[in-house]
Amino acid sequence: MKAVNLSPHAPLAERLRPKHLGEVIGQQHLLGEGMALRLAFESGQPHSCILWGPPGVGKTTIARLMADAFDAQFLSISAVLGGVKDIREAVEKAEAARTGLHPQRTIMFVDEVHRFNKSQQDAFLPHVESGLFTFIGATTENPSFEVNSALLSRAAVYVLQPLSEDDLQKIVVRAQGINAIPSIESEALTRLLAYADGDARRLLNTLETLSMAAKQEAIDPVTDTWLMRVLGERMRRYDKGGEQFYDTISALHKSVRGSDPDAALYWFVRMLDGGADPRYMARRLIRMASEDIGLADPRALRMALDAADVYERLGSPEGELTLAQCVIYLAMAPKSNAAYKAFNEAKAFVKKDGTRPVPMHLRNAPTQLMKNLDYGKGYRYAHDEEGGFAAGERYLPDGMAEPGFYRPVRRGLEIKIADKLEELRKRNSGTG
Repeated sequence: MKAVNLSPHAPLAERLRPKHLGEVIGQQHLLGEGMALRLAFESGQPHSCILWGPPGVGKTTIARLMADAFDAQFLSISAVLGGVKDIREAVEKAEAARTGLHPQRTIMFVDEVHRFNKSQQDAFLPHVESGLFTFIGATTENPSFEVNSALLSRAAVYVLQPLSEDDLQKIVVRAQGINAIPSIESEALTRLLAYADGDARRLLNTLETLSMAAKQEAIDPVTDTWLMRVLGERMRRYDKGGEQFYDTISALHKSVRGSDPDAALYWFVRMLDGGADPRYMARRLIRMASEDIGLADPRALRMALDAADVYERLGSPEGELTLAQCVIYLAMAPKSNAAYKAFNEAKAFVKKDGTRPVPMHLRNAPTQLMKNLDYGKGYRYAHDEEGGFAAGERYLPDGMAEPGFYRPVRRGLEIKIADKLEELRKRNSGTG
């Protein structure tokens, strides 16, 4: 990053903001020669896209550079602070730019687009389709879940990665190159880079704070001892040794799956100590209860939901104990991914299969006409059958073989479920 011609009193992040693509640090899997986003810049034709990645990795910078590259008006909306009124005003500015004396394209940048609700996201669609502006959304959340499918289908998704320690060190060197920060001893620098954890914004903000404190105390170079004295608990809280956020949540999930309560607790506390939102942690625990435990212990899902609810009532730090209790329970619960696998297999089957008609005996018959057309004819009401089970009745489409999606494992409650399923299948075949 080269210095931008700004006042020395401007924030360090602004003074080091790249002026063209070649100054961007990191994201070379997208911006390197021949890579997807570089080709998009070089094409001369902007296209709508979603920039997905953790904080401080260059999403806003790339959007601004795209506007510069295409000589476009850059309009920015924060989904945290903005609303429909802001969208309407931005549309008016885009129309004015397109029809003005010197027509100009518009880049519409929406930061934290996942914070907009469905109707707010829908408000962009007609203008994206008409070409009034090129839409660029930035999100830290998975766009598959947080961005409307209609908007997502009209935008390319680019995944940005946390900056490496080498990338972060380059930022430090460039900050020192404009005399914005003092020299830093290697041990202190190692701690700073670990604290930044791939986030350039966090690093720059910390460097700026250090610079002001060092100037007041006439400190040069910055030592690790002085660094810890000035930032103290703040530095210890984020001293992750270079581990990345998603690697840590992966370690927690795999420790729960592997039935190791100590390891699961360790990674859980590491996440909290690193500043992870306990609500995010609660959502992950709910996912683990469904994906890895399932029907082997249905109480696990209830435990996870209850833990999330307790946290909402108590907040931090009291509510974190309940989440920790849930972590231990999930780690020690019997494990089954049978429901998870069955759901995925069913989705894959339906996606590639044709639309099979509903068999006549399973169709609803609320009118006499439908009854005359044999809707519901021959349906056997299970509650009237022996044992509440209509042996031999088929519920799949005609001609469809038994898919066998759900295969319970011999663990926990699924032992009983498997036995029950085997008994019912014998009754269906007439052998039970």
